[in-house]
Amino acid sequence: MLTFLPSTLLFIISSTLLIINTSLWGSLLTIGGIIKLLLPFMAVRRALTTVMNRFMWAWATCNGGILYLISNIEWDVSGLDKLDPNGWYLLISNHVSGFDIAAQTYLLRNHIPMLKFFLKKELLYVPILGLGCWALDMPFMNRTSAAKLKKNPKLKGKDLQTTRKACERFKHTPTSIINYVEGSRFTEEKRQRQNSPYRHLLRPKASGIAFTLSAMGEQFTNLLNITLVYPETSERVLGNVMHGKTSKVVMRVEVLPVPHVDAKTYFSDPETRVEFQRWLNKLWLDKDQLIDDIIQQYQQQKSLP
Repeated sequence: MLTFLPSTLLFIISSTLLIINTSLWGSLLTIGGIIKLLLPFMAVRRALTTVMNRFMWAWATCNGGILYLISNIEWDVSGLDKLDPNGWYLLISNHVSGFDIAAQTYLLRNHIPMLKFFLKKELLYVPILGLGCWALDMPFMNRTSAAKLKKNPKLKGKDLQTTRKACERFKHTPTSIINYVEGSRFTEEKRQRQNSPYRHLLRPKASGIAFTLSAMGEQFTNLLNITLVYPETSERVLGNVMHGKTSKVVMRVEVLPVPHVDAKTYFSDPETRVEFQRWLNKLWLDKDQLIDDIIQQYQQQKSLP
């Protein structure tokens, strides 16, 4: 709608609207968090969680409205038809930019429960952010370092117990948890530094997803393998979006069965860990080829008269 304006002005408009949108819904989430603290009754908390998820849905929807205002993005999405808003899902995805979360929450908001993330326990004490994430029932994790485990072996398995306890509330509320298994946003410099065997991806890390599956794998309906592609460029995506320069976003959703991960076997048997990493590497190899095909197809279409 406003794409006729200079890109600098579009950036100012989009930044202002995004700040207002996030501040509005973030403030409401904080208020909801305070109420949950003051009224620690299970029925009240479940009702408030439903309301908080609607606030997040509204945040994602408003983000989509802002994008519609400042850009002409073509959303090329497939694989949503097999999803259930009342299901339990673990999502794994490649990670391209700071725009990924906004794009995925917007595209998936009507098809699966609102996305949740495993967060470091330290974030719980960040003003507004921590309380808002807690109000959304996002699980906070306290990962024990290898050094601490070596010093105190009794701590072994405590992280898994803490995670399972944090996820108990999800037994009663449909939930989607997303894991960016590369551990970092993609850049060509990182890819080369890792000596990654993939053209468009960093090396996937199996430990995070294995930890999640061992803690609450039996609760998930399916594993969703998400591939996110910005075919014009993988660099400065967020900046390009806010300047109104991005014209296409591609997302592919593959619905897979949930792999079984036994905590005792996985964390004690090296061969089990190697086998699970092989499975993840194969997914990433196929994802890399899919990304390359999408980019090649886009470039061919652009070159047509």
